[in-house]
Amino acid sequence: MATGVTVFHPSAGRARFAEYAHAFADSARGCPGFVAASAALDDFELAVAVTFADDDSLEHWLDSPQHAEMLGHGHELGFWRAATPVVLSSEAPPPHGVAAFRHDVADGREAEFVAAQRRLGTAVAEAPGYEGTALFPPDAAGGWLSVLRFRTDRQLADWLASARRTEALPELRSSLAEDFSPLSQTTPFGTTVRVDDGRLRMTPNWKSAMMVMLVLYPTVMLLSRFFGPVLDGWGVQPWLALWLSQVVSVVLMQWWLMPGATSLFRRWLDPVDGAGLVTTLRGAAVVLAVYVVTLTLFASITWLQYWDYR
Repeated sequence: MATGVTVFHPSAGRARFAEYAHAFADSARGCPGFVAASAALDDFELAVAVTFADDDSLEHWLDSPQHAEMLGHGHELGFWRAATPVVLSSEAPPPHGVAAFRHDVADGREAEFVAAQRRLGTAVAEAPGYEGTALFPPDAAGGWLSVLRFRTDRQLADWLASARRTEALPELRSSLAEDFSPLSQTTPFGTTVRVDDGRLRMTPNWKSAMMVMLVLYPTVMLLSRFFGPVLDGWGVQPWLALWLSQVVSVVLMQWWLMPGATSLFRRWLDPVDGAGLVTTLRGAAVVLAVYVVTLTLFASITWLQYWDYR
């Protein structure tokens, strides 16, 4: 999914923003791929978050006449867009200077959670480079969403690692059903990137390598068995046939096979959630078991052995 967060200057005051935010969200509801929309709570930045099923659908709406018309209507009411929309996507890291967090708030603890967020907002307001915080209630896209904006990545990282933030987090965590999670990005080849406590964390290289091997071996074997003979039948020279096979394998892995595999091993690949010894060993054991299954299949099923069909 992809979420576009639009922040507005409250030059006309906050009184009429709820009505405008509702109309702003309505302009997206009929567009292909629309998932959900919500306005930020009072006492935080004036903002609207609109979520679509994928990046293309979100970008199509952001470029649409309906979106431009609603921005113009906002200008008439005195709500001017503060900056270009913050795009939060599962296919890319957050923009520079932006951190976004999902919160699973425990039942009946919503008021405590919002109060803790307000106190955290008071603390961060004194941090160098701070530009604002928007807090969105749960919608069809997931739990509570908080979006924190700084002028630079360095200033954001300094705040995330600061003692003042560390002191404020226990109160926030006490209202959650489980610990909050920063939005992260997993690359097509199995590396998850996320910021945790001011530090950039990435999947260990050996885990990414195991994921590539998990998908690469059966892909190459099947292409050699089924695509290779087709190229041979067309009279394609071996040097070109090998190159074409590699093109097909890279395309399949980049856009379909690796994203599907990494989604199944999301927790294991996560540099924070999957860092524990038990999780690491369990995930590695599952990958090794899949290795054994694929090797057994290609070793025992003659119909899949490409060397018998050359």
